Amino acid sequence: MCGCGFIASVIQGEPLVSGMADIPAFDREGLIRALRTDQAGASTFPEFLAASWRAGVVRYEVDFAARTVTYFGCNGEEYVEAYPAVEIG
Repeated sequence: MCGCGFIASVIQGEPLVSGMADIPAFDREGLIRALRTDQAGASTFPEFLAASWRAGVVRYEVDFAARTVTYFGCNGEEYVEAYPAVEIG
């Protein structure tokens, strides 16, 4: 439990790579293409993760309060994607 009353869980899917692999160079434009494809509903989450890996993303951080996701490359590169607030009701 995370202290907010919700239980966090992770389901491991298929690995993006197996064995040793070179990390792709960070490709900001490739990442943005992957994001826009996913946002348009034209890819699954595993397809988005694979496209992000090919764009050199090694991790990402979600900031729910700031409504941003920061994507990181292995050499300190980063790209911040901001999301608008969603009004319900």
